[in-house]
Amino acid sequence: MSEGFAKKILGDQWRVASAGIESHGLNAKAVKVMAEKGIDISKNKSKLIDSNYLNSSDLVVTLCGDARDRCPVTPATVKKLHWPLPDPAQAHGTEAEVLQVFRDVRDEIEQRIKKLALNSGLEP
Repeated sequence: MSEGFAKKILGDQWRVASAGIESHGLNAKAVKVMAEKGIDISKNKSKLIDSNYLNSSDLVVTLCGDARDRCPVTPATVKKLHWPLPDPAQAHGTEAEVLQVFRDVRDEIEQRIKKLALNSGLEP
């Protein structure tokens, strides 16, 4: 979800990539709630963190404690942000309750990326 919003909001001025500490495949619920916002992530692939790519980045954003704690070491020149969001894939309950968790996390990611864009001098 973060890659989809980042590409839409930040545009071509940023090189955006999303990766995790484990590859689990694309979550159908994430695809569904992003489609509600008009963003198609159905072709995205679950990717593992690449240390070379990570080390050539200017900014790394981790989205949950597990990623923050297990993310490979990056050089001091790479700015790091941590957004402590729940992992919606871990949500329990009815289908409607789980989808609401996905929507809540989706909306929080959208707002944080818009704020990042504003703080970087970009208009969302």
